[in-house]
Amino acid sequence: MSATAYIKYLRVSPRRSRAVAKKIKGKNVEEALAILRFTPKKAAQLLYKAIKSAADNAINRGEASDYSQLYIKRLMINEGPRLKRWRPEARGRVKIIRHRYSHYFVEVERIGG
Repeated sequence: MSATAYIKYLRVSPRRSRAVAKKIKGKNVEEALAILRFTPKKAAQLLYKAIKSAADNAINRGEASDYSQLYIKRLMINEGPRLKRWRPEARGRVKIIRHRYSHYFVEVERIGG
């Protein structure tokens, strides 16, 4: 069995989030949380919350007794909607600014089964 957490509409670009997620994919939950705690990126804080939520869900369901028994089985960062804004440029032109959003999906599972 595995436990999941799905956090949507996070105001950070998926590309920046995936760069942080590469560091922790497939790792033990305890180790991943330690790495994220000391990573100076906005996405690291948000991933920390998502992984902690999924791990807590597994513990509440009785699949594990603590974080050391869990590992990150799946970690997906999908693109959310974009807010499109504009800014005036020279000669009457317009520059489009895209505010990107992300959706995080985390699945944790007990080590060895």
